[in-house]
Amino acid sequence: MTLFRLAISVLFAVSSIAVAQAKTVWVDDQLYLPLRSGAGSQYRIVENAVPSGTPLEVLEASDSGYTRVRTPKGNEGWVSSQYLSETPIAADQLRTANRQLEETRAELASVKEELAKVTSERDALENSESSLSSRSEELQEELQRIKSIASDSINLERRNGELREENQKLRNDLEVLTAENERLEASKEYDFMLLGAGLVLGGVLLALIIPMLKPTRKTDNWA
Repeated sequence: MTLFRLAISVLFAVSSIAVAQAKTVWVDDQLYLPLRSGAGSQYRIVENAVPSGTPLEVLEASDSGYTRVRTPKGNEGWVSSQYLSETPIAADQLRTANRQLEETRAELASVKEELAKVTSERDALENSESSLSSRSEELQEELQRIKSIASDSINLERRNGELREENQKLRNDLEVLTAENERLEASKEYDFMLLGAGLVLGGVLLALIIPMLKPTRKTDNWA
C-alpha cells in the first residue's frame, strides 16, 4: 500500500513538473522578488530583486509555496508562488495595449494613406476613362466623316465616269452632226450651182425666145 501511494505521488509530481514546464508566469505588480537557491526564505539569494512584470520560465512547482524558475538572465532558483501571476501585470498589459494601439494607429494611418492613394488613382482612371470616352466619340465622328467623304468620293468618281462617257458620246454625236452638216453644206452649194446654171440657161432661152415672139410688121401694100 505504501509503495502504491509512493508511485501515485511520484506520478503526480512528474505530471505537475511536466505541466509546470509548459507554463510561463510573471512576477506580480509592484514587487522586487528575490530568487533563492532553495524552496524557502532561509536559502541564499541567487538573484536579488527580480522586478515586477519579469517573465519567468517555470521549471518545477512544489507544495511548499515555492516555484523553481529560470529568469531571463539564465539564473535558476526558487521564488514564492504567491507573488507569481499567470498573466502579465497590468502595467505590462497597458504597455502592450498602448503598443498595439500605436501599431493599430500606424496601420490605420497607412491604410488611410493607401486608401487616399487608391482613391486618387481611381479618380485619375475615371478622368482618363472619361477622356478616352470623349476621344473615342470624336474618333467615331471623324470616322463617320471620313466614310461620308469616301462615299462622296466614290459617288463623285462614278458620276465623273458617267459624265466622261456622256461627253464622249456627245463628241461622237458632234462629229456625226459635223460630217452631216458638211455634207449638207456641200449639197446646198451644189444645189445653188445647179440653180444658177438653170437661171443662166433660162435667161439664154428667154433671150432667144422673146424676140421670136414679137410680131413682124407687114408692108402696107394698100398705102
